[in-house]
Amino acid sequence: MKKIRRFLKVMLAGILLLVVCAALFWGYRNYTALKQVYTYEALITQEAADNDISEYSSLALAIMLTESKGQGDDPMQSSESVYGQQNQFDSPEESIAQGVAYLAELIDKAEQQGCDLWTAVQAYNFGTDYIDYVAENGGQNTLELAESYSKEVLSPLLGNDDQEMYRYWGIQSFFYNGGYLYHNGGNLFYADLVKMNQWKVTATARFFD
Repeated sequence: MKKIRRFLKVMLAGILLLVVCAALFWGYRNYTALKQVYTYEALITQEAADNDISEYSSLALAIMLTESKGQGDDPMQSSESVYGQQNQFDSPEESIAQGVAYLAELIDKAEQQGCDLWTAVQAYNFGTDYIDYVAENGGQNTLELAESYSKEVLSPLLGNDDQEMYRYWGIQSFFYNGGYLYHNGGNLFYADLVKMNQWKVTATARFFD
């Protein structure tokens, strides 16, 4: 019995050590990503003001955190909205200018169509036609609507006629469908990811000011 208790204590200590190490690693990764994203705060704030969406500057930072963690010459992954391909910009400044302008366009269209803000955010990943789709189906972005658009509209449009899926590991995806996305169907969890990252941006703002 003593051996069993000793074994259980050792095993529990090992599990706790793994949990602590994982938490520290997660915290460090988030800190370094947020620190990098915040190097663009002034530029994003200016672009947001120029596009009359100053109240959404933290949202734009969250989109950058979601898209690239502030890395590369296209940190907002916005060249696709112009050229149809990613990483076509030569500087982060071009990416941010286009990304914030595109976000402003999506927010404006969503408001005109009577849709919520997160419809516009999901459309940053799906494309502007998603706003029309949501407007015709209640006006509010949901995971169910995002999945049906990804499955029935976007992925077939881009060649996935058989609705094939692939593994995608994330908290939202794990609890929603076991961790899957549709090939060529964008990321149906995008709005939720940005929402979570906006919380991180807002919660840590004072550390990077």
